[in-house]
Amino acid sequence: MNPSLNSEQHITIEASGVTVNDEVIRVFNDMKVRKSSSTEDVKKRKKAVLFCLSEDKKKIIVEEGKQILVGDIGESVDDPYGCFVKLLPPNDCRYGLYDATYETKESKKEDLVFIFWAPDGAPLKSKMIYASSKDAIKKKFTGIKHEWQVNGLDDIQDRAALAEKLGGNVVVSLEGKPV
Repeated sequence: MNPSLNSEQHITIEASGVTVNDEVIRVFNDMKVRKSSSTEDVKKRKKAVLFCLSEDKKKIIVEEGKQILVGDIGESVDDPYGCFVKLLPPNDCRYGLYDATYETKESKKEDLVFIFWAPDGAPLKSKMIYASSKDAIKKKFTGIKHEWQVNGLDDIQDRAALAEKLGGNVVVSLEGKPV
């Protein structure tokens, strides 16, 4: 608990009452289940997506226009990870899901990474409500193996940082590029 908060304020924050919009859960389930049969379905699958709080700060919603589709990779997106990093707002918090494709010495893998973006430049109030609402979204994202809290571009820009989260020195490539 933050020592600068009295217990009354802390209770208000903990019980932020933020709910998760059904669309967020649908996007997560679509990303989690890789049952795409046709090439068209694969192209429409999300590679990365950002979630934000609604205007009234009561719901976690899919952020409009803040996604990368698998079909964009190679066409308009050469480096999906770099592109994802550019989607992150420099001075506000977000939640993100990134579908990482990587290789270890043994095999090729794909894992969803839940990212809690809380840059140092974000307003304190935003950091507090995003932090206190994180469990609400995490509970909906069952089966996520990797969670990453990032506090600035220095922590996330280098693809080696994500490789470290995914398995440390056993990861030899990320998104088809050597780490």
